[in-house]
Amino acid sequence: MLSKTRIAVLVSGGGTNLQALIDAQKRGDIKSGEIVLVIANSSRAYALERAKNAGIPAAVITKKNTGGTQETFEAAMIKALDEAGADLIILAGFLSILTENFTRRYPKRIINIHPALIPSFCGKGYYGLYVHEAALKYGVKVTGATVHYVNEVPDGGEIIAQKAVDVLPGDTPETLQRRVMEQAEWILLPRAAETVSERIMREKANLTGGKND
Repeated sequence: MLSKTRIAVLVSGGGTNLQALIDAQKRGDIKSGEIVLVIANSSRAYALERAKNAGIPAAVITKKNTGGTQETFEAAMIKALDEAGADLIILAGFLSILTENFTRRYPKRIINIHPALIPSFCGKGYYGLYVHEAALKYGVKVTGATVHYVNEVPDGGEIIAQKAVDVLPGDTPETLQRRVMEQAEWILLPRAAETVSERIMREKANLTGGKND
């Protein structure tokens, strides 16, 4: 029997996308992977409570508690990921830009969910409500979400999947954010997690001659 891809989820806030992944795993929609670790870069992140409720090990790793630099922060995360044996890293509302030193260690092993249709409204500074504010200001009629591989360029990695969502008359950044989450993010991210987990699982099996159990 093939061993499942070991997934680590990186979070910063409420963890709604983490919850979508947990729920998908419980339903069996994610069958090729298993969430084995949640890392939060804030001790106040409600995502930690979601991990606790699901019985998933969690760690708080911040710049402040790891020496105050991006280098020591990323080194602490790498140590935790290695100890957990993580095969796939999912950024689910993780509000810290990772350097090339980190991303190059995990080629096509880090994925991110972005609340817009890349290449629109993406890159440095485009996160959370700022994305939806920009979409409304520009007057687009369609927005959505994108799952992509992560490299050293913010939102610059290869696109894995996208899902469109209509912008409705009278939308506020808050109502649009909610619709994008419900109609795109919470659907798209678990699907992408399964797709990438299956690929990694089979890659691991090939490396071990099929004896990946």
